[in-house]
Amino acid sequence: MKLKGKSILLTGASGGIGRAIAKRLAAQGAQLILVGRSAQFLHSVSRELHTKNSNGFVVEADITTDQGRDAIRTALVAMQRPLDCLINCAGINIFSLLDDIETERIEQLIATNVVAPILLTQITLPFLNKDDGRILNIGSSFGNLGYPGFSVYCASKFAQRGFSESLRRELSDTQIQVAYLAPRATNTSLNSKAVCDMNRELGNVMDEPDVVAQVVEKMLLSKKMSDRDIGWPERFFLKINSIFPRLVDGALRKQLSVIRRYAQGL
Repeated sequence: MKLKGKSILLTGASGGIGRAIAKRLAAQGAQLILVGRSAQFLHSVSRELHTKNSNGFVVEADITTDQGRDAIRTALVAMQRPLDCLINCAGINIFSLLDDIETERIEQLIATNVVAPILLTQITLPFLNKDDGRILNIGSSFGNLGYPGFSVYCASKFAQRGFSESLRRELSDTQIQVAYLAPRATNTSLNSKAVCDMNRELGNVMDEPDVVAQVVEKMLLSKKMSDRDIGWPERFFLKINSIFPRLVDGALRKQLSVIRRYAQGL
């Protein structure tokens, strides 16, 4: 799909990956609808990328609330044209042992990473271009791999991957495409200093946000989207996990003392 003039709704637009995606798509001349909770940050991104030059705009909205999702619906009605693409990029992370996580934080993560994108997709579907509408869910390699210290985050990304797969099959007799992108660890504020330090000690590579944005751009430009995983040897590791999970159990057990130390802030 050519991106020039295409209307693309992007959640989490002021975050590290969201901002990088917005920059890539703006350079292609897309009409961006930037969604986030902070009007200040959204307008900063919009000014930086000159989104108004392509009739783009911002929607200040907390997608975990009815009011926020209603604001997005109102904006889509006001557009008076089909939406070409929805990119569910908003998300939060928790790096902690399960025993140490407050109930409210678990509920907030599930609401943000699972419930909100599902409900927003449901709202958006009637507005999507019936000839070539696209839904792209930004997940994580932890949507295929349970990793110690990220149990709640992994649960949310497993759910998002399952939602993407089932919705793609549900819409398989239409022209609307659904895909799931799984980045590996990325250098954004989503990952705390403890996560970055742990990855450094364990030798885990962390990509810059533009690496993810480049893949998003390629997926949208392709005639037919398909699910993608980013990173090597991560893709190989995920394949091993799907076939021989006990091998991965053993490998991660060797890392467990390091993971626990950082997760507990020791």
